[in-house]
Amino acid sequence: MSPPTDQFLAISCSNVGVGPGGTTSMLARVSIVNYKGSTVFDHYVAPTMQVVTDYRSVTTGICESDLYSADAWAFNVVQQYVANLIKGKVLVGHGIWNDLSVLGIPHPAVSTRDVALYQPFRNALRSPHQIIGLQTLAWQLLCRRCQEGQLHPLENARVALDLYRSHADEWESAISKNNWPCALPPSTFSRCYL
Repeated sequence: MSPPTDQFLAISCSNVGVGPGGTTSMLARVSIVNYKGSTVFDHYVAPTMQVVTDYRSVTTGICESDLYSADAWAFNVVQQYVANLIKGKVLVGHGIWNDLSVLGIPHPAVSTRDVALYQPFRNALRSPHQIIGLQTLAWQLLCRRCQEGQLHPLENARVALDLYRSHADEWESAISKNNWPCALPPSTFSRCYL
């Protein structure tokens, strides 16, 4: 039996780069929508003490003024708010381990529905052992374009949710039969799951 729809939230985060070459990710924006796709949370995150060396503006659309505006929330405030918001919920997304890692929040693995790990999607695209990008999944499985130009976390959360909903009955049926239908996330992210 599927959890009630009010128990679902979909998440997507955008990151900027810190450190030499901007290769280390730092949280810059968190977007969360409910099962109907309505925005529940969408905020920029003020940088912590590290200097941003790459805003990744070409792909994220984020610029310095977004993170240093009066509307940007402090990281610890965002972290606590999101932790409280997702507690007891089923979290939908694409590459959820990346979002949980950058947020520094663990979540029960059984309460995640990660479209990047869903084996029937991978099998349908003949890539059973590969993580397939959200843009490819959306186009191949929903005939829907996304991520054209810059990445937008609200759009990404909604697309991931639509992918989940397109197979929700099969997904939840497999889980109810103790047949977890997803591949495991990269082992380096095991700390992100309870």
